[in-house]
Amino acid sequence: MSQVAISVVVPTRDRAESLDTCLTALAAQSLEAGRFEVIVVDDGSREPVAPRLEAWRSRLPMSDVRTTGAGPAAARNAGSGAAGGAYLAFTDDDCVPAPGWLHALLAALRRTPGALVGGRTVNLLTGNPAPEASQLIADVAYDYYNADPQNARFFSSNNLACDAGAFRGLGGFDPAFRTSEDRDLCDRWRASGRALVFAPDALVGHAHRMGLAGFIRQHVGYGRGAYRFMRAHRARAAGGSTLESGFYTGLLPRIARLVRGRRNQPALWALLLVWQLANTAGFCLEWGAKRAARQAVSA
Repeated sequence: MSQVAISVVVPTRDRAESLDTCLTALAAQSLEAGRFEVIVVDDGSREPVAPRLEAWRSRLPMSDVRTTGAGPAAARNAGSGAAGGAYLAFTDDDCVPAPGWLHALLAALRRTPGALVGGRTVNLLTGNPAPEASQLIADVAYDYYNADPQNARFFSSNNLACDAGAFRGLGGFDPAFRTSEDRDLCDRWRASGRALVFAPDALVGHAHRMGLAGFIRQHVGYGRGAYRFMRAHRARAAGGSTLESGFYTGLLPRIARLVRGRRNQPALWALLLVWQLANTAGFCLEWGAKRAARQAVSA
């Protein structure tokens, strides 16, 4: 294990077929097999994935960890604890890393020691408006927060990499977060004085199957995570706000530019409206839950 340069952590839960597709892509990496390992973290799947992984052990240097449904942040931390590489890379079970993904991440990590490196993600389900709209929202965020690739501010947890020691020293992902744990990690990483660097050639395809109900659940969850992130950031930054007027004032032009030329534009615009409503609802739900919890404690 001393020759392992980078450990890939893949949390999974009840998506065995998607996991197989992800592992197929990892087995096809251009980086030599002896230079990386894969740690699959089964976060409480109804049918444990360990027996299914036996078929992969001859194709990938692999280990597996089982957690008890503690959420993706805790699962990633558990995977990092089992990792032997000098660097960590994170992706998800519904992702398909391009063959040069690990090469690109390692190159960026070595160019900028101590940086948290994030790659580019593309939607693989282009015929489905909900995943396309979800990816469009991620693109809008990257377009704003990572306008300067060498001074980036946000990466999604399905395509990022970092020094393993620095990650553990920072405490990893905050397991209290069920969503927005990546926003929180990026914020703490920058607060520690380290850089975030965008590496667009580190490409991952994303195949998150969902319909309208799943899209709404996802963005209500992100809204709840946004409230938790706001509170955590304020506690660290002595009241600093996570709401940036520049993001919202430039939102419509940014969306219009990214939507232009796409199929299903009316459906995309409708889903983007649903996004804002669901996100706001989730934010308010989390605010109400925290307020009720405080009142119960003080009663």
